[in-house]
Amino acid sequence: MALAVLGVMAMIWALGRRLRWPKVMVWGLIVLVYGAALGFQFVVDGGNPAPWAIVGGIVALVAAYAFGLSRLKSRVKLEPETKSQGTFREAELERYARHIVLREFGGPGQKKLKNAKVLVIGAGGLGSPVLMYLAAAGVGTIGVIDDDMVDHSNLQRQVIHRDEAIGTSKVHSAAEAMRALNPYIEVRPYQRRLTAELAEALFAEYDVILDGTDNFTTRYLSNATAVALGKPLVSGALAQWEGQLSVFDPARGGPCYQCIFPEAPVDGLAPSCAEAGVVAPLPGVIGTMMALETVKVITGAGHILRAEMLIYDGLYGESRKIKLAARKDCPICHGEIA
Repeated sequence: MALAVLGVMAMIWALGRRLRWPKVMVWGLIVLVYGAALGFQFVVDGGNPAPWAIVGGIVALVAAYAFGLSRLKSRVKLEPETKSQGTFREAELERYARHIVLREFGGPGQKKLKNAKVLVIGAGGLGSPVLMYLAAAGVGTIGVIDDDMVDHSNLQRQVIHRDEAIGTSKVHSAAEAMRALNPYIEVRPYQRRLTAELAEALFAEYDVILDGTDNFTTRYLSNATAVALGKPLVSGALAQWEGQLSVFDPARGGPCYQCIFPEAPVDGLAPSCAEAGVVAPLPGVIGTMMALETVKVITGAGHILRAEMLIYDGLYGESRKIKLAARKDCPICHGEIA
């Protein structure tokens, strides 16, 4: 009978793990079965206590092993939360090995990424690939601000979100995906709309700002705040089959966003993605290039898209760059070039 009871306990344990029952419930059922069998054996049948002592010992050993293992796992899980600046664990060195062997990058470049703080405005079409690649690249601190919720219509292109996240906050859905991808980074989700009252204090905490929004009000606010604080602004935009991106950084050369777009277009001239549509992979193309420009800004590698705009036409597979110039009458940067 002792073996049969042990088999029932093992079945409860396996079933609990498969169905993800709470551990308290699983162990409660095991203790209940053991107690019932023990009571039946001694009260009704009057049996030998030795087999039951063995069963109890086995259960106690399994419980002690499970408890010790969970403690070790919790310690390992918490370890990445102590994200020391500038130093790498062995697992991180292996993770970033393909970066470190790059001639233009190396260990110093990866260290710059680890120490960098980047703020991404928008966790939608452009924000999705930006956030995933910045997390994968090892940017040490990533902030993301958005007040929107995940909707069915987002999942056609906003690849950071999952179907089960529908109805939840975009920033928290994105944060969960980034932490799952790279536990060695710090993610700061801000579930709110960017406002003039909030922008300056928030931007001051970060080294680089990325604007992946789809409205001109936020774009102008982001530009004005970034210019005032001397922060590089990596900006992207897209519609239907075409996208564009540039790095607006008057403090280090080139125009600001408002130099190029002095005024917002009249209603209907620049329709949103919801109005005009957008092909699913296009945000991935432009967002990935925005992440790449950010990595270059942080590490100093290569040629950065300052005073230039890259335009990509996905329908015809063509890309081109155009030169950008500051306007002397710009009310934001006044046409000043460092």
